Amino acid sequence: MSFEIAKIIVVCLIVFLGFTAFTGAPYVPSMKKELRQAFKKLYPLKKKDFLVDLGSGDGVVLKIASEFGASGLGVELNPLLALISKIRLRKHPNLSIKNGNLFKLDFPKETTVVYIFGDSRDILDIVIHVQNQANKLGKKLFLISNAFMIPGYEPVNQHRSYFLYEIKPVIS
Repeated sequence: MSFEIAKIIVVCLIVFLGFTAFTGAPYVPSMKKELRQAFKKLYPLKKKDFLVDLGSGDGVVLKIASEFGASGLGVELNPLLALISKIRLRKHPNLSIKNGNLFKLDFPKETTVVYIFGDSRDILDIVIHVQNQANKLGKKLFLISNAFMIPGYEPVNQHRSYFLYEIKPVIS
C-alpha cells in the first residue's frame, strides 16, 4: 500500500514540475552563492529597490534580494512552486508571490529591477513585456538575465552567467 502512495506522489510531482516545460521555462534552482555575488557586483541591490522575479520558482531569488534590503514580487506559473515560495517567504512581509502567467503581470510602480531565468525560446517575448512595463511606468528598468543573453540588446554589465540590461521607456 505505501508503495502505491509513493508512486502517486512521484507522478504528481512529475506532473506539477513538468507542467511548465510546455508552458514556460522548466524549474531550475538558482545557485545562492552566485546570485549573492551578482547582487553585489552586477547590480548592487539596496533597500530602495523593488525586484520583480518573472518565473520565481521556489522563491530563492526573492529571499536573497531581501537579504540586501530589497522588496519584491514573484510570479510563478506552477501552482506547487508558488505554494512552496509562499511558505518559504512567509516571514518576509516585504516579499509576495502571485501564481499566474508572467505575461499578464503589471509591474508595481516601485519596480526598479526585473530578474529572469528564462530560456532562449521565450526571452524576446519576456523582454517585450518588460519594455511594455517600462513604457507604462514611464521609467527605466534594470533587467538581470541569468544564463541567456538577449539577442539585439547590449548588456551594460556582466558577472559570470548574469547579464544586466537597461530597458528605457519608449515615448510614443
